[in-house]
Order: sequence, then structure tokens, then C-alpha cells
Amino acid sequence: MSGATLSEADSKALLAAHGVPFAPEQIVATPDAAVVAAQELGLPVVVKLNGPGIAHKTERGLVRLGLSSPDAVAVAAAELLAAATPDDGEVGLLVAPMLRGTRELLAGLATDPQFGTTVVVGVGGILAEAIADVTVRPVPISRADAHDMVDELRSQALLGPFRGEPAVDRAALVEVLLALSAAAAADARIASVDLNPLIVVDGRPVAVDALVELRDAPPAAATARSRPAPEGFGALFDPRGVVVAGASSHPGKFGFVSLHNLLASGYEGAVAATNRERAEVLGIQTVADLDELPEGTFDLIFVCTPASVNPDLLRAAAAKGIRAAFVTSAGYGEAGEAGLAAQRELVALCDELGILLAGPNGQGVVSTPSKLCAQIVAPNPPAGSIGVASQSGNFVSSFLNYAVQTGVGISRAVSAGNAAAVTVADYLDHYADDEATSVGLAYVEGVPDGRAFLDRMRAVAERKPLVLVKGGATSGGQRAAASHTGSLATDDRTFDGACRQAGITRAATVEEAFEAAATFATQPLPAGPRVVVMTTAGGWGVVTADAITRSTLHLAELPADLLAAIDEHLPPRWSRNNPVDLAGGETRDTIPTVLALIAEHPEVDAVIQLGIGIQANQARLMREGRFYPDHGLERIVAYHERQDARFAEAAARVSEATGKPVLLATELAVADPTNAAPAAVRATGRLCYASADRAVAALAHAWERARWLQARGLA
Repeated sequence: MSGATLSEADSKALLAAHGVPFAPEQIVATPDAAVVAAQELGLPVVVKLNGPGIAHKTERGLVRLGLSSPDAVAVAAAELLAAATPDDGEVGLLVAPMLRGTRELLAGLATDPQFGTTVVVGVGGILAEAIADVTVRPVPISRADAHDMVDELRSQALLGPFRGEPAVDRAALVEVLLALSAAAAADARIASVDLNPLIVVDGRPVAVDALVELRDAPPAAATARSRPAPEGFGALFDPRGVVVAGASSHPGKFGFVSLHNLLASGYEGAVAATNRERAEVLGIQTVADLDELPEGTFDLIFVCTPASVNPDLLRAAAAKGIRAAFVTSAGYGEAGEAGLAAQRELVALCDELGILLAGPNGQGVVSTPSKLCAQIVAPNPPAGSIGVASQSGNFVSSFLNYAVQTGVGISRAVSAGNAAAVTVADYLDHYADDEATSVGLAYVEGVPDGRAFLDRMRAVAERKPLVLVKGGATSGGQRAAASHTGSLATDDRTFDGACRQAGITRAATVEEAFEAAATFATQPLPAGPRVVVMTTAGGWGVVTADAITRSTLHLAELPADLLAAIDEHLPPRWSRNNPVDLAGGETRDTIPTVLALIAEHPEVDAVIQLGIGIQANQARLMREGRFYPDHGLERIVAYHERQDARFAEAAARVSEATGKPVLLATELAVADPTNAAPAAVRATGRLCYASADRAVAALAHAWERARWLQARGLA
């Protein structure tokens, strides 16, 4: 980026026009004028050398602080003028009051290679790089975005009352961020702005320094492909018939595996396959050429042939009315310059033929509404409403494996492969309008055009929840000098801020991503952050309360009327607090009754229930022991298992009746999935969380989405 760096005075003038607050100051030419200015502004003052060629004053010793007498001002002014060089241009003296505060913040603008200009706010001063507590959003930002940025700072204690000073005026800080966003929107030449420090004076942030860097010209807008037509997605996910090109009789080859998975999944449409030897494969009499197949019968071709034969294959497919191709073939964009050229030709050909191109170099496509599992890998997931799209085929498999494990199913799933023509964003955009899908779930690594991605994903998130996990999170965006605000706006912070701004739920791991998506798919959103924990054991409740306290959720205080209502059903030794520790006071109906009392209360937004499965776990030990079924064990085993199943069913009923999330957590979900409790949770169509921490993380994601919708009037 080439361009110009504005002087401090010019930087401040540009930003002040958009509402950035600065301390009063004067620009003068001589030491005598500096003394007059200092007396008018009020001693002590700061004097700086100002000029068009001066950017980093502190490094050159061109700043004098705390000047408390006219003589000190005069001496400092003379020394600064003497230190000027010809490269500094026409210089002057900037005189400003010496503001003091115990807290310093920073704010500014930075340029990200993926998302363009971004707004940054954080802890400033000499601790900026050490603490690195900043939040970032691409411009333009809304008022809700600005409030979120302030709320997300880790150093919240610095924003409250501090060492006898009032709390930071959050509204005033929000106005600073909005002013920066407005400046960037008004002048696309602005590449960066550095306001460090923003000194907090009587609670209000005041900028005492400013540095603006300009580009020579605004960045060129990226050229985006047009979105695929809905008819192409219909052919991919709900085809009337499927042709497997390159079918093989060898069970280890993709051409066999894909045909096997298609047939074994129960696909009910027409199925055909090509094979040069016309071999019979899995009961399908293959053909050597697509010309031998009828027209208008097949919508999707699943390509397992070498890249060299694919152009002719696709021309023949188009002639038969096929409108979507999933290409597993390698040797394209991942294979160097020659592969990239072949990939560009493949895209152009599919565009010409009117064929939606999925891949190449992908693993397959799943669509449970059509009983379609056209993949070169396992598994075939249960039906559900989670729509999966991934740049990595392996993570499609991971998400599908979690669906098999938990019983929370999938609507559509696709490996984007090289995403030569259809991107992950395209699939997610399609899922947002897909009646079979209630939540999008994606894995991405690179987002070349972050601005276009952000705009599209915001539109998706306004319609349906969207969960994303990103690989390759690095600090590669740390391009500016260490003293600049922009150096703290790393790639990952910017990506995270963009996700929050767009309403995307970003998860740290694939496991967390699936559980967040499963929560969106099976639980109502909480109306607020107030959570009550109900547990059959105290230690579990304490750990869960800690996890809630670390999150954006709140551990609700039990209202007096709720305490009194619970008192009627539990012995006096119960915790009388949140977590609600039943303290062994359960009878046959205690758990469902107390759970309903808690969830129905208007001051409770969500419930996490712990301890389910304990009785059934004892039942298993009895069933497997050498005394079963004598000694009355058969009857008590059946009772224990029946009770735990009742508790799971009651939780689902209470959640549906109240419209509030009720999450059940037990390690038995993975330690013993056959336990009556997690098995019954799965039977209700909900997720049984393997730990309280994971339940809290999922519920926090649900609350963050609810809050995002509420702040934007979308709830």
C-alpha cells in the first residue's frame, strides 16, 4: 500500500469532522506563540512538532510532555523547531492541554486483506501490545455492532469505576467507533487510523493523538461469480435419477464405493452407471457410454473418472438432460498450474452446458429427504435438519459421524472440494431457503473475498442459524508496525469480529460446532441469559455454575416465590440456591415437577439438568451382576431404567410447553450410549450433552444468537 501519511493536525481535522472527540489545541509557528497558546489552554501542556512529513513523533523525540510554565514551553518549542529536517516539510508547533487519566484505550481503522477496512477498539497506551485486548469489525458498523465491540473486551474491569474515577461512558466510546466507521465510509482512501491513546477523562474518552494513512486509490472491487440457479441445487440434492460415471467392480475403488453407498442408502430414484467393460456392478448393468441412457431420466452425474475424460463426459451428460455434476476426480486446482488451467476450463464448460459443478476433488453429497448418499466415504447419517457444507471432505465425515453418534440428524451435506464453481457460501445460501434445513454448519479454511462472504452470510444468518468452524487461524495479518493500532487487528481477530457482526456462530472446534448446530436444530432460543442448574449432586452443580460464570450467560438468582414452590417438593436440606441441588430428595415425580416449576418461572430463561442416567447406570451394574434377576433385582432394574427415560421425556415436554431450552448433560452420553437416559434423550430428537461444560458452551451460543437477533429487531 503506497500513499500518504497525514500530519497530526490534518489527521485530527479529518476525523473531527466525523465526530471523533479531541482535546482543544492550537497550531502555532513560533515559541512565543506557543507560550500564548499554552496560557490560553491552561498549563500544564503538551507541545509537539507538527508537519506533513512527521508521522512518528515519539520515536524521534518530537514530543514534550507536562510543560507547566511559560519558560518551559518556550524552551521546548525552540528545541522542537530546531530538530526539524527538510523531509518534515513546513513545520509548526501543536500545543494541547496535558490530559491525565489512569486508563488509556485505543481505537482506529485497519485494512484487512480479506475484509477491507475494519474498526478496532481495545486497551491502549504502553500496555496495548502486551495485553492485546482488542475487538474488530469490518466497516460499516452499526450502533449494535459498536456496543458489542465494547462488551466483548476482556478487560471489563477497566471500563467500570476505577481508582476513584467514574465508569467509562460506553455511549461516548460507541460514538467514537461510529465516527471512525463514518470516516472510512466517506473516504475509501483511508487505509488506517491510529488513535492511541484515548485517555479516559472523567469517564469520557478523549483522543490526544491521531495518525491517518491514505491509499493512492480505493481498492478495486472483487469480481464475483453469479450465484448458482436453484434448479442446479435441486438436481444436486433431489435428483430424479443418478448416474455413477466410472463404476468399478473392485470394492476398494471410488467407483464401487459411491455406487454401493447410493444403493445401500435406499435411494428410490433411477440409478445407472458407466463402465468401459460394461461390467455388472452390485446388480446394476453398466453401460459403456452415456449415449446408451434415456434422456430426461437423470439429473445428477457422480463423476469418478480421470480428469482427462471429464469434458467429453459432461457434454454427453448435458445432452441427456443432466443438470448437476459432483466431480470426485483429482488433478485440478490442487495440482499446480496445469491443474488450475484444467479447472478453469471445466468451470467454463459447465457454465456453457448449464450444469452445476460441485467439486472437483470432493468426497460426495448427502440429502436425507431424497435418501441420497452419493459419497466415496461413510457414513450415511440419520435424517434431520442440519445442512453441512465444508471445504474439507474429512470434516463432512466428522459432522456426519457426530450425527450418527448423537442421533441429531442431517438434511443435506456436501464436500465442496476445490469449490471451483460452487462455494461453501453458495451452499449455505441455498440452505437458508431450504425447507428441510433449519441450521447451516460449515468448515472453511480460506475466504478470499471476505467482504462478499460477510454480506452473504449476514443475509443467511438473518434467516437461519449458521455455525462455522475455521481452520488456519493465524496472526498473518500483523503487518503494521508494532506501535500501530492495526498491528493488533490480526487475521483471526478480524475474522472473529466479522462472524459476530454477521450473526455467525463461530465455534473453536468441530465438536463444539456440531453441538452448537444440534442445539439450534433441537432447542428453542433463550429469551435472555438467566440460567438455572438442576442437579442431583452438588459437585456437578458447582462446576456448571463456574462454567456459566465464565460465559456470557448468567447464573439466575432464585426468586422468592420459586424458592417457596420448590420447598413444597424437596426436604429442608436442599440447596435453596442456584444450582438447585435436590440433595437426594427425589421421589418418583420430584424431578419432572421441580423442573417444570423452574422452567415455567418468568425470571428463568433456560435450564441445564444434571444427573440423568444415574439410576439406569446402577441398573446396568445390577443387570450385569451375578445376582440378576433374583433378589428383586429384575423389578428395580426395570423401574430405574423407566424412571430415567421418564425424566428425559419430561425435559422435552417442559421445553416444548414453555418455549425455553432445557439441556440435559451426562458423561453417560458417550460412556454408555445405551443407558436409558441418553437413549431416551435421543429418542426425543434432542442432544444429550457429554458434559456440563459442553452444555454451557452450546447454550451460550444460543443466547449469543438470540441477543444478536434482538439487537437488530429480528427476534
